[in-house]
Amino acid sequence: MAEDRQQDTHTQVTTSRRRVLAAAALAPMLAGVGAGAAAEPVPTGMTGMPGHRRHRRVKPVTTTVADWADVAHALGRPGNMLRGTTYHTPFPRRDLRVVSDGIAITPELALGTHVAFVRYADGSTMCMGDVAVTEKELQKVIDAFQAHGIAQTALHKHLLAQSPDIWWTHVHGHGHDAVALARGLRAGFDLTGTPPAVPTGPPVRSDLDIAGIEAALGAKGSPDGLVYKVVFARRERICDGHLVLPPGLGSTSAFTFQPLGRGRAALSGDCVMLAEEVQNVLGALRRAGIKLVEVHNHHLTDHPRLFFTHFWAVGDAVKLARGLRPAVDATNVVPAS
Repeated sequence: MAEDRQQDTHTQVTTSRRRVLAAAALAPMLAGVGAGAAAEPVPTGMTGMPGHRRHRRVKPVTTTVADWADVAHALGRPGNMLRGTTYHTPFPRRDLRVVSDGIAITPELALGTHVAFVRYADGSTMCMGDVAVTEKELQKVIDAFQAHGIAQTALHKHLLAQSPDIWWTHVHGHGHDAVALARGLRAGFDLTGTPPAVPTGPPVRSDLDIAGIEAALGAKGSPDGLVYKVVFARRERICDGHLVLPPGLGSTSAFTFQPLGRGRAALSGDCVMLAEEVQNVLGALRRAGIKLVEVHNHHLTDHPRLFFTHFWAVGDAVKLARGLRPAVDATNVVPAS
């Protein structure tokens, strides 16, 4: 009987050990299932904000400058309409004296703040922009934006080895009070040295071979103060969350040439890319001797997902334009004009 009890005890212990080992073997799998379920993001639909129900995509509506009078007042300066849907306001940093690569940078080349407002069919307004700030201004400007519900979607550079140090932050806001969004932006701008608006003068005559630049890029451009700019836009419909973006808003490749005399130019710009286009574009730019500055994003919930590379070069303007052409051809864009 003692032997039977000993054998039963041994059997129970063995069975118990087997159960423990089996449980231990299953634990990682069970934990994986549980962790996977817990790690999966809460369904966001197209809003990009956890916990929101699914939203149908909302399209922008046509507006006029008059529709944005209150926004202009809150921003402290007038803007202009782009393509009938986008109210655009520039804030050039004419207060700054910036040198990069020995070149004195004009505000139109790479020292501009730009914000855009779009009204949607559901009555809401979206604003977005790119804000140029000095390194000393940066943190307090970000704090002001955040205090007013203006999000930062990127923090990056446009220039290499510049003095003083300049940063750019992409901003984004969305709501049913367009004036509140404008006031939030203004709260940040007021903490910078951005000067008041001045009347726009006539284009400045330069010695750039405009026809040669346009032939090399296969697109027409336009003068902007001292510089000449050529812009391309993505062919795809771009959405930011559930909002359909107007063509060209936050999804363009822009090439800006600042004349330096004798047909030479400083080139600053950025190229918009899908993920599968990035390496081809970067390779094309480097083969042309163009310096890479930054790879970053403009949006947080865009679809398709877009990336941007900022770049810099100094040389013969037409040769620079020819060097840009393979990068343009590697992306799905068309001339914005």
